[in-house]
Amino acid sequence: MTKVSHLRDLINGPDIVVLPGAHDVLSAKIIEQAGFPVIFTSGFGLSASALGVPDLGLLTMTESLDRVQRIVDAVSVPVVADMDTGYGNPLNVLRTAQECVRIGAAGIILEDQLWPKRCGHMEGKSVIPMKEHVEKIHAAVHAKCEEDLVIIARTDAIAPLGLEEAIRRGHAYSEAGADV
Repeated sequence: MTKVSHLRDLINGPDIVVLPGAHDVLSAKIIEQAGFPVIFTSGFGLSASALGVPDLGLLTMTESLDRVQRIVDAVSVPVVADMDTGYGNPLNVLRTAQECVRIGAAGIILEDQLWPKRCGHMEGKSVIPMKEHVEKIHAAVHAKCEEDLVIIARTDAIAPLGLEEAIRRGHAYSEAGADV
């Protein structure tokens, strides 16, 4: 069974799936040894461990991918890569998703924040128009082609636009092809 298939089985199973956030290879190995069946790369953790600053969009795509690849190579469980906003427009998201497939990530998280983004638990977030993020989700779906990749669409619309808008966006992102 591939890591992506295993991740899909977990997501579609009856239990809640907990994805502890790894910030480097050592933390990923500890998470795996603790018995968690899947790991995600924490955008905040990667930024803090690499640069010593909060997740404010300062890590580039290549810096993030390098760290994610090291984690993927070090563990046997599926890894979901936090790819922030996809690092640009839908064309950039296409490349980001292709690179995630290339390095063996089982899934990616794409958020609908305005760039420069802010970590999800920080105040002062702004979001892009829903239609623009739908286009990014379409690009990620297109990028995976024959490869399998779990696409997780995240909205940060609750704080700036309210719960109803966040739910509306969630439905739209699901309809655009996001798995979660």
